[in-house]
Amino acid sequence: MSKTWLILKREFLTLVKGKGFIIMTLLFPLIGFGAIGIYELAQITNQADSTEIQRIGYVDEFGGFDHHPDDSERVSLVPYHTRDEATGALLADDIDEYFVIPTGYLQQGTVTRFHMEKELEMPGDTYRVIQAFLQDNLLQGQTSPEIAERVKNPLGVRSIRIDDTGEVATDQGGFASFIVPMVFGFLLIMAIGSSSGTLLQGLGEEKQNRIMEILLSSVSTKQLLIGKVLGLGGGGLVQITVWLAAISLLVPLASSAIGGLFTSVIVPENMILLGIVYFILGYLLFSVLSAGIGAVAANPKDTPQITVLLMLTAILPFYVALFFLRDNPDHVIGTVMTLFPLTAPMSVFIRLGMSEIATWELVVSILILILSIIGSLLLAAKTFRIFLLMYGKTPRLTEIRRILRQESPKRT
Repeated sequence: MSKTWLILKREFLTLVKGKGFIIMTLLFPLIGFGAIGIYELAQITNQADSTEIQRIGYVDEFGGFDHHPDDSERVSLVPYHTRDEATGALLADDIDEYFVIPTGYLQQGTVTRFHMEKELEMPGDTYRVIQAFLQDNLLQGQTSPEIAERVKNPLGVRSIRIDDTGEVATDQGGFASFIVPMVFGFLLIMAIGSSSGTLLQGLGEEKQNRIMEILLSSVSTKQLLIGKVLGLGGGGLVQITVWLAAISLLVPLASSAIGGLFTSVIVPENMILLGIVYFILGYLLFSVLSAGIGAVAANPKDTPQITVLLMLTAILPFYVALFFLRDNPDHVIGTVMTLFPLTAPMSVFIRLGMSEIATWELVVSILILILSIIGSLLLAAKTFRIFLLMYGKTPRLTEIRRILRQESPKRT
C-alpha cells in the first residue's frame, strides 16, 4: 500500500504542477470572465452609438404608404419620389439605405433594399422597422387599432409544465434547465479526457525511455496501475472542482451583465451527486482503458490519436442530441447511450436537460459502468503484465488477442 501511495502522490503532483494542467484548469474561468468583460464593453459601445439616428429612405411606387407613426428614436424614415432621388441621397450620405415598394407589392410581397455597406444579412433592427412600416400602412383604416395591433403580434406563448399531481412543476425546463446539464457534461468529459490522456501519454513516454523497467523493479504492475489511475484521477477531480467553483461565480455575473438572462438557471438537486458519481466512474473506465492501450502501444506518438478516438466516443451523445434527441428526447437511442458505458457520462447530463430519466436507467447505467470498470481493470492488469516491457512494433489486435488467450493468469 505504501508503494501504491507513493506512485499516487507522484502522479498527482506531477500532473497538477504541469503547465498544461494549470493552463487548462484556468482557461475555462478566464474565458468566462473574458466573455462577460467583452459583452460589457460591447454594451458600452452600443450605448455610445445609440445617439446616432439611422435614416432609412423609401420609394413608394405602389402608392399610399405614407403612414409611419412607429418611427423609433434611433430610426427615421424618409420618403422619396423616385429611385434616382433616393440613390442620390444615399450617395450623398443623407440616408444610410433605402427600399422600394414596387407596384406589384400586394401580389409579390417583396421590397427591394439598396445599401452601400457589406453585410452577411439584413440587420434585425432594420428588418423590424421596415416590417412595422409596411404592416401599419396595410392595416391603416382597415380595422380597429386593437385588431391591427393583434394582427401584427398574433402569438405570445407562455408554456407551463405541470407535474403528476396537476400542480405547476418546480423544474419548468427550457434553455435555463438545459444549459446547466450541458455544461456539466462538457466539463466532465474535458476533465476525464485530460486526466486519462495524460495517463496514456505518460505510459508511452516511460515505456519508450525505459523508465518503466526501473519502476517495475521496485513495484508490481498492480501497484503501478492503481497508483497511476488514482493519482491522475485526483488531479482531474481538482480540475473539475475549480471549474464548478468558477461556474458558481460566473452565473451571477453573467445574469447581472445580460439583464437577468441566467436568473432562472438552477442546478437540479441530483446534478451534483450524479456529477460526482459519473465523474468517478467515467474517469476510472477511461483511464483503465487508456492504461491498457498505453501498455500495448510501442510509440508514444500514437497515443494522442487513441485519446481523440476515446473522446469522440464520449462526446458522441452531444451530436446525437443536437440533431435527433432534441425533437425525440425519450427515444430509445437516448436509453441505449445512457446504458452504454463509454457514452453514459455525457448522455445522462444531456438527457437531464431535455426530459426525465427513469430511475431504473440510472441504476442499470451505474451498474454497467461498475462492471465495465472491473472487467477493464482485470484486462488492463493482464495487459500490463504481458506488454508493458515489450518494445519495438506495436502488436496488431489479432496478436494481442492471441497472446492474452495463451497467457495463463499470474500474480502481479
